[in-house]
Amino acid sequence: MDQLALMFVLLLGAVVMVPVGDRLGLPSPVLMTLFGAVLALLPFVPNVEVPPEFILPLVLPPLLYAAVQRTSWRQFTANLRPILLLAVALVFATTAAVAAVAQAVVPGLPLAGAVVLGALVAPPDPVAATAVAGKLGLPRRMVSILEGEGLFNDVTAIVLYHVALAAAVSGTFSAPAAVGSLVLSAVVAIAVGLVLGWAANKLMGRLGDPTLQIGLTLLVPFVAYVLAEEFQGSGVLAVLTSALFLAEYAVDADDVMGRLAGYTFWEVVDTLVTGVAFGLIGLEMHNIFGTASGRWAEMLGAAAAVVGVVVAVRLLWLLPAAWLAKRMHKRRDYDEDIPLSWRETVIMWWSGMRGVASVALALAIPYTIDGGTDFPARDEILFIAFAVVLTTLVVQGLTLPWLVRKLRVRADTDAEDALERELAIRVIKASKRRLREIMEVEELPEEITDQLSRRAYDIGARISPEIMDDERREHFEKRITRMKKVQRIQGEMLSAARHEVLAARSEPGADPEIVDRVLRHLDMRSLRATQ
Repeated sequence: MDQLALMFVLLLGAVVMVPVGDRLGLPSPVLMTLFGAVLALLPFVPNVEVPPEFILPLVLPPLLYAAVQRTSWRQFTANLRPILLLAVALVFATTAAVAAVAQAVVPGLPLAGAVVLGALVAPPDPVAATAVAGKLGLPRRMVSILEGEGLFNDVTAIVLYHVALAAAVSGTFSAPAAVGSLVLSAVVAIAVGLVLGWAANKLMGRLGDPTLQIGLTLLVPFVAYVLAEEFQGSGVLAVLTSALFLAEYAVDADDVMGRLAGYTFWEVVDTLVTGVAFGLIGLEMHNIFGTASGRWAEMLGAAAAVVGVVVAVRLLWLLPAAWLAKRMHKRRDYDEDIPLSWRETVIMWWSGMRGVASVALALAIPYTIDGGTDFPARDEILFIAFAVVLTTLVVQGLTLPWLVRKLRVRADTDAEDALERELAIRVIKASKRRLREIMEVEELPEEITDQLSRRAYDIGARISPEIMDDERREHFEKRITRMKKVQRIQGEMLSAARHEVLAARSEPGADPEIVDRVLRHLDMRSLRATQ
């Protein structure tokens, strides 16, 4: 098996593990990690040969861009305080604690190398956390906190990592220069992200075609990352900035097909890239743990100490941080997402799994430093980093569903239903308001006006049937039953039409392009018939 064949096996595994995980009640990223580890044990599977400098630019941009599609600028600003406590302050605290312990337990590890290790294991993985927690029926605000933390802790950790790595490679460190580098990195990244987001938004309006627009969105995260890195900025922060800009401004309410196609496209990208990334983690385990040959006791001891620090610091930080956020939330009316009980705080603690970013940063550590000597304790850093990833991802990932059930943390369905009802009512009012505006300038027969008015009510009722009284709901349900019967029969008629057109495709003299055009027309009719 060569490298290309191995990549296709990982892509296939990424697709298959999603339904397998759903059936077993296990997160697919964890299963892909185990799948990769099993592959690595097979004698005919080659070692992974991905240049370290390519891992971050290839893996992180699409994953981060896809994650931003699930949030908004308003949600970010409303949750700024919890995000700063979790994504910034906690990353610094974890980095400092891990660096102190690692320097004490790993012989020959300099301070800069210890900080490199601390920075790369500090950020919980946003993909793993949301993939696991998002399917457990947790309160939406908890998933929002995990998403916000996951998006911005990578930024903080990667900037810290680059500063520490530069100090380890050059052998010199200047605190003012490091602070200046942090500020410059953030400013450049935000500027690149805003400019690129603005340019992409303008270009999308010019392109028009949804296919081209989706192709542009695929390029944006990679271009943002590479451009920011070229100008000494944070590639991750540039991706987040451009993605948030586009999510806020590049929205056309009437672009139904573009929105549906774009959502489907990024779901596919997210699934495939996530699967490959976690599969690579499993494959690399075999190589990394091979470096411990003959030193298992020493390496496992150091790894256990760092794993303990990573897990303990998160809990010791979250308990007072959640209490502080709750107190501040009571004093001032902020529309922010915070954990409301100790049970939710415990779930957030146990959701702090490490993953793609930690592995990518570990593998990106150079082999040598200035002067040509080996990077100090590189094998030990990689071993400990992978031990942290494996322990948190597999142990916490597999036990998180059990912990959620034990603590009985569930989504606030009443609040979600209330918001759904409110939106349904707003939908009805907006539809009827537009109908009245049209009636003022156009002459409409009374029966058509009544029919359209009922349609406006039906739109909201389909969103939230609870807005109707019992009599109306019974009448609505009967009408929906009749409509579903008509849609079913119409669907079978359209299916017969599609079969006929497809059969004509193989007939002599049939032009495939014309046949496909007719087929797309029937597909669009089928899509509208299901609405």
